[in-house]
Amino acid sequence: MKQRELARLHVLNYVLEYQVPIGQAAEILGVTERHARRLLNGYRKEGAAALAHGNRGRRPHNAVPEPQAAAVVKLASTHYAGTNHTHLTELLREREGIDLSRPSVRRILVKAGIDTPRSRRSQQHRVRRRRMPQEGMLLQVDGSHHRWLGEGGSSSPCCWP
Repeated sequence: MKQRELARLHVLNYVLEYQVPIGQAAEILGVTERHARRLLNGYRKEGAAALAHGNRGRRPHNAVPEPQAAAVVKLASTHYAGTNHTHLTELLREREGIDLSRPSVRRILVKAGIDTPRSRRSQQHRVRRRRMPQEGMLLQVDGSHHRWLGEGGSSSPCCWP
């Protein structure tokens, strides 16, 4: 049993021993009072197995079937070796009739130990300018064609003649 189910079992045992009311038990479990009653009824009928999720141990309905996953791994390692995941997905759809999403193909291949063939380069860091020897020595240049301080540096606005 999982930790959460053990905690539920512990609280429901307190309810059955009349040590904790059902409303308080629902609050402790973080469920509604109605759901706490459902859990308690299931626990009375089926025992601790009723606290486990009903789909535990079953394969999800949207999972890729094992034979299809094995075919993808075989094709990726033999016939389509060297293709990246996106291109492989397109080739499988067009030529082999295997219609899977790119993330599904990637997940199958990574699980099988087949990574994308292209290795990514580390990004080059941008080149920084050299520091000035003293604070405040950065040269600041105004590239505009307007004379912001006016003729001769005065504060009156004036444009170039």
